[in-house]
Amino acid sequence: MSSIFVLIILGFIVAAAFLAACIWAIRSGQFEDAYTPAMRILFDDKITSTEKTDSQHD
Repeated sequence: MSSIFVLIILGFIVAAAFLAACIWAIRSGQFEDAYTPAMRILFDDKITSTEKTDSQHD
């Protein structure tokens, strides 16, 4: 029976640690720009020299 109290206290400690980590992440700006990183992968390709010459002939 005493082990349940230890587990409850341990659960509160783990929950408090996750809450503190979440608050730290929010305050440090981890969630401010959720749109740009998702769009950056779409426009990450660099123009190669062959693509430049192809576009000049059109």
